Amino acid sequence: MFPASFGYVAAHSLDEAFRLLEQHGDEGKLLAGGHSLIPAMKLRLSSPGTLIDLATVPGLRGIRVDGSTLVIGALTAHADVASSELVREHFPGLGDAASVIGDMQVRNRGTIGGSVAHADPAADFPVILAALNASFVVQSSTGNRTIGVDQFFTDFYTTAMAANEILTEIRVPVPAPGSGTAYAKLPHPASGYVVVSAGALITQSSGSCVSARIAIGGLGSGPIRAVETETELKGKSLTSQAINAAAAKAAQNTDPTEDSYASAEYKKHVATVYARKAIEAAVRRAAKQ
Repeated sequence: MFPASFGYVAAHSLDEAFRLLEQHGDEGKLLAGGHSLIPAMKLRLSSPGTLIDLATVPGLRGIRVDGSTLVIGALTAHADVASSELVREHFPGLGDAASVIGDMQVRNRGTIGGSVAHADPAADFPVILAALNASFVVQSSTGNRTIGVDQFFTDFYTTAMAANEILTEIRVPVPAPGSGTAYAKLPHPASGYVVVSAGALITQSSGSCVSARIAIGGLGSGPIRAVETETELKGKSLTSQAINAAAAKAAQNTDPTEDSYASAEYKKHVATVYARKAIEAAVRRAAKQ
């Protein structure tokens, strides 16, 4: 299919992008990598009057450590996240997620900022970033603010960003020594999108869980914190029995939507399986720290 007719303009600075957003109003739409927006336009699910391309805005790419925080520019490609030595050193779970997004073309052109701003409930990054307690720096012509991940994803394809704001950075706190991260995903066999996925951040000391953040994808309008699983793990010895008991609670209080591929009950069961996989992998990595 072909999209409806649209205009195109490239912004060469954030200030210019803000002016263009104001100029085009509701008809303007930001373009990052385009691997979520362009398919939606072809299906006529989105029909913006003008695309405002951010690819020519300097300073929005790259990965660095700023004190105790990993900072990822919003226009950093999935493939660059997957191959980053800093990511692999501090957040291998984030690298896990980046490496299983779409196909090679998507990973080389799609951007982490575009993915999280699109807020697709079947995307990979929102889930692992929820587990990692990430935050998002958004900027407008009047200043910037930081939104925590637990407040950022508000509904299907909806975030806490205002219409005049641009996501510029993703910030992830470097975890304490003895921590491990992991991501596990059941992909749809045709599209590669998430059927169910799990992200985990486990901090351990002498084989016991000091803290845990577990997020599940595919069970709602965005990433869901598995709070019951986190509570069950905290303070426990990280044995197989304890992990299994905690993972069994990963889908509690969820009400996933049934679709042509998977029933709600199947999704809830698979969530417990993939929560266990992610926790086990995170624990193995934590033990090596």
